[in-house]
Amino acid sequence: MSYARRPDRSPKPLDKAALERLALRYVERYATTRARLRQYLARKLRERGWEGADAPEIDSLAERMAELRYVDDRAFAENKAASMGRKGLGIRRVEQALRHAGVEAQDVEAATAADENDAAESAIRFAKRRRIGPFSQEASAPETIRKHVAAMMRAGHSPSLAWQVVRLKPGEEHGFVSGQQSRNKTSPIDWEL
Repeated sequence: MSYARRPDRSPKPLDKAALERLALRYVERYATTRARLRQYLARKLRERGWEGADAPEIDSLAERMAELRYVDDRAFAENKAASMGRKGLGIRRVEQALRHAGVEAQDVEAATAADENDAAESAIRFAKRRRIGPFSQEASAPETIRKHVAAMMRAGHSPSLAWQVVRLKPGEEHGFVSGQQSRNKTSPIDWEL
C-alpha cells in the first residue's frame, strides 16, 4: 500500500485577524509575559509572512492583551518566583530567569522582595534536595564542601548563606541558619571550612 503525498502547502500569510487569533490561542494555553508574546508573534510572522499593506502591530497587540488582563507580567513573575523558591533556587537565579522571560525591572523587584527567612528556607530546601550539609549521610571532605558551596551559589544563593548551610554537620538542626550573622568574606581563601 502506498501513501499519497500531499502537495506542499505553505501556510497562508497572516493578516490582522489571524494574528489576533494566534495571540489569543497562545495566551489561553500558556502563562506568559508581553515580551514572550511579542517573540512568539514575531516568529510566526517570519514563518508565515504578512498579507496586510501596513506593518503588523505586534507591540500594540501585546499591550492590548495586557489591558484585557490576558497577560499579566507581575502575576507571572510572582508565580514563577514562588515556584522556583519551592524548588530551592535562590533570589539571584529567580531574578535571572524573570529577566530572561522579559519581565520588567519593577515587576522582578516586586516578585523577589523576599526577606532573609525565605532565602534561608529556600537554601535549606535546595540542600535537602541535593543532600548537602545537614542532609548528607556523612561529613564531607573539604573539596566536597567547596563543590557543595559552588552548587548552592549556582542555584542563586549568596555565598554567606551557602557556607552557613554547608558547614552544618549531618543531622544538625538547621533552624538557626536564617538568624545568624552574615559570614561573607572577601575571598574564598579566607572562608573557613
